[in-house]
Parts: sequence; structure tokens; C-alpha cells
Amino acid sequence: MRDGLGPARVRVHGGLLVDEFERRFSSGAKVRAGEVFSVGGEVLDETTVLPAGAFVYLYRDLPDEVEVPFDLPILHRDDDVVVVDKPHFLATMPRGAHVVQTALVRLRRSLDLPELSPAHRLDRLTAGVLLFTARREVRGAYQTMFARGEVRKTYLARAGVDPAREFPITLRSRIRKERSILQAFEESGEPNAETRVEHLGDGLYRLTPTTGRTHQLRLHMASIGLPINGDPLYPDVADVEVGDFSRPLRLLAQRLEFRDPTTGEPRAFTTSRSI
Repeated sequence: MRDGLGPARVRVHGGLLVDEFERRFSSGAKVRAGEVFSVGGEVLDETTVLPAGAFVYLYRDLPDEVEVPFDLPILHRDDDVVVVDKPHFLATMPRGAHVVQTALVRLRRSLDLPELSPAHRLDRLTAGVLLFTARREVRGAYQTMFARGEVRKTYLARAGVDPAREFPITLRSRIRKERSILQAFEESGEPNAETRVEHLGDGLYRLTPTTGRTHQLRLHMASIGLPINGDPLYPDVADVEVGDFSRPLRLLAQRLEFRDPTTGEPRAFTTSRSI
């Protein structure tokens, strides 16, 4: 770990390492500068020859990022977990153009916890309760708890009102998200996503998902003609300028409830934010 970020792992084709970097990445500068390492942490250089299939590690050059100007309050911290109140516009973990401006890297740096890892994820545009594990030894237990659907997650959202539609309703569909496409979409087949929607009045909705598909809540609300206010993807993709924080998605991860996988005790965490 270096300044909150782990190294990238690269599988090599084999041969002289610096030549391979020139071919594949158009530059052997990192090799010549001693910034590429073996699995054991030894510095590799321009004389290094490796067999095909070997792994090397290097620290990526960080992209220029617009700072997300919102705080990341800690709701709870103990030896096993850190629970935060994530703001809108801050990604959970590094991906694509968002690396340093992520909850994971900010927390690793500020708390000096190099083994910190998210137990689940929130979309970059969604605010609210987000849980991280603090130690590698407990990571699997908490991540498995989320993967098995053993956590009750409650969200609040703001959207339009349809007087003709009765609530509560339960929406079930099959959702697929392809890496190269911004929007997730519904397709025919066995449902893999379920959301209970309650209208609390005046365009405020309580959303209770029993599954955790990418963009599930946003897509389900748009599918009934009530897209969440401020959504730049559903039902249509909108052009939003980088650094424009003026129109947040009105979706909030309000509460997490679960039985702790290490102690067996019931636990619950609630956001301090409003929607």
C-alpha cells in the first residue's frame, strides 16, 4: 500500500521486461526508474527477464481529478468495521477516472488503515450509510453477509407523484449491466432484482431492496414512470459537466441492519443526512 492505494498487478508475456513494457504500454520508464516490483517486493529493472505468466506490480500514475468538496463523517468505528455517511458524488472505491476522490482512499489515508476494504458498495451518486471492514481477517465474513442478502437495507428517494398508482408495490425484474454501457437494462427471464416501494407522501419514497443489482433502485423507479429526481442516467442519459455538484441524485441509503457475523449481536446504522 502506498498513500492509500495498492499496486496494480500485471501478468507478463515473458522475456526482457523493459521491452515488453515498451511494446504493451509504449513506455519502459517505470521499469528503468525502479518502479516495478516482483511478487516478493524486489525492484525489477531493465536487465530483468521473466518467464511467461509471471506477475509484476506497479503503482499507477494517478489521473487528474476534480475534488469532491463534501465531508465523509464517521458514524461508527471499532476494531472490525468503519461505518461512514458517504456524500453524493464520492465513489466507494477506485474505478476509472475516480481514484483518490473515493471513500476508500480518503479513509485509508485519514485513518491510517491500509487493510480497509468496502463490505458492499454504493453508487457514486448515492449518499448514505456505507460499511467498511478494518482488518483482512474479518473481510470475508462481512462481505459474505452482504452477498447472501442477510443485511436489511433501507433507502429514501424523491421522485414525482402518480395519483393513479397504488402503493406499496413490489417490483421484480431481470436486470443486466454491461461494462461498456452506462445504463443497466431490464430483459426477459427469471427475475434477479426485487424492490419494495412505499410512498410516504409528497414525493418521498421508502425503497427496500432484497437484492443488490447495479442501479437497481434507479432503474426500477424509472420503469414505473417515476425516475428519481436528479438522476442523469434514467430514463435518459444527460450530459453533466465534470465538477458540477449542483444537482445531486435524490437517493439516500438511510439504514443498514444486520446480525454481526463475528459477534452474533444485532447492529443498525442510520444516516444523519436528509433527502
